[in-house]
Amino acid sequence: MYMAEVKKIIVVIIGAFLNGIAMNLFLIPAGIYASGFTGAAQLLSRLFGTYTPINISTGILLFLLNVPVTILAWKKVGKSFTFYSFLSVVLMSLFLEIIPIKHVSPDILLNAVFGGVIAAVGVGITLKYGASTGGMDIIAMLLSRMKDRPVGTYFFILNAVIIVTAGSLYGWEKALYTLVTLYTSTRVIDAIHTRHEKLTAMIITKKSKELKEAIHGKLVRGITMLPAKGAFTNESKDLLMIVITRYELYDLERTIREVDPKAFTNIIETSAIFGFFRKD
Repeated sequence: MYMAEVKKIIVVIIGAFLNGIAMNLFLIPAGIYASGFTGAAQLLSRLFGTYTPINISTGILLFLLNVPVTILAWKKVGKSFTFYSFLSVVLMSLFLEIIPIKHVSPDILLNAVFGGVIAAVGVGITLKYGASTGGMDIIAMLLSRMKDRPVGTYFFILNAVIIVTAGSLYGWEKALYTLVTLYTSTRVIDAIHTRHEKLTAMIITKKSKELKEAIHGKLVRGITMLPAKGAFTNESKDLLMIVITRYELYDLERTIREVDPKAFTNIIETSAIFGFFRKD
């Protein structure tokens, strides 16, 4: 358990550092905006610098935007996920402050592509180990649960606001290059982790009771249990079916390995669900 937590913290640090590199060496110097709260912090920083005598850096604004979201997530999402997500935000804000902002390339397209790729690698590995980069990830997840709409809808709305505002105020060319960054980062995150917000896990195990209790101890999710039998061995087992979000995949995998390393697990993409899929 201790080594798993240390590994998770190291991954969060690397992810935050990669995001800091992508922002300060590629996106910010080129005037291209990132997605989510990071892009919102970029835009607000520029608006403050342009229209007020107050200059606030992207890193500080990113931190301030995430404070109320973290408090909400602590109550509604889960303490472990929220802690690592907020740690990611704090580290990213720190790296944005200490990494110098400078041009690596004068080519705006190269900045858009490489900034998107590097940021996406950071986000992808962070998601893969059960955390997030905070901000819009958490808000979109909460709104999705409340309104039963796809998480991507909320990402689209925020990113659309960023692109339209930036285009209206500072020119549409940079706003269109922002779309290149968003597309690039989405494709890379897909390759590293998954874009699907809901996944269905089907677990075949001999230790169904222990595994059920362990999963309920980690995740607030309902589990359906069905009898199963091996075709070759004729051994009686149980099939546990559970619907989770992509943020919970790491914790589920680790729980299964700890309780029953011999369990067979199939993770499939879930495009839609009907009904209540959390544990009462």
